[in-house]
Amino acid sequence: MTPMKEDYLKIIFELGGSHKKVSNKEISLGLGIAAGSVTEMISKLADEGLVVHEPYAGISLTEKGQKYAAELVRKHRLWETFLVDKLNYNFADVHPEAEVLEHQTSDRLASALDEFLGHPDHCPHGGVIPSSKGAFPDVSHRLLAEANDGETVELERFLDNHELLTYLEELNLRPDDQVQVIRHEPFEGPIVIKKPGDDQEINVSYKAAHNIFIK
Repeated sequence: MTPMKEDYLKIIFELGGSHKKVSNKEISLGLGIAAGSVTEMISKLADEGLVVHEPYAGISLTEKGQKYAAELVRKHRLWETFLVDKLNYNFADVHPEAEVLEHQTSDRLASALDEFLGHPDHCPHGGVIPSSKGAFPDVSHRLLAEANDGETVELERFLDNHELLTYLEELNLRPDDQVQVIRHEPFEGPIVIKKPGDDQEINVSYKAAHNIFIK
């Protein structure tokens, strides 16, 4: 399977495609590519029995697709955890390294790494780490972009994207942070937030707000 196909499976997994249907737009925003390209690749994945695409309803992973995606995500996030916790990598810089390492990791090595790390259940950017059998807990699929003005929410996890993580590092935002939504600027403008007890407003771009999950 090509790395691009694997990236699609991982992003559909992250967006909740194991439990619900996700849209072309969500995938497009998550991968930073044109919607037309998404349609073409989803068709290929459907032909391989990895996803189900219902027009006007959305895309979800098949059992085969979910198993494959969970295995990729598990190895990727175990390496991210190792790089941050044991090698002191910066929060935003682990994704490219883990992207390479996941493809060279056998199931045996993944199990040994999991044991060495003490069986972590989340990676540094808040994503769940599936078990060796592909099991994973329910997580929120509500986006920061969907929060109401005046609402206080907790940042749960960020999509696994190097550009996004670097951007959020610059904004000093991390999983588990509490933030209050001040307003949504019009015409796909930023979502303006601030942390409790801090009067400084933070502008989170429209795209980034669709890649941040809250609870």
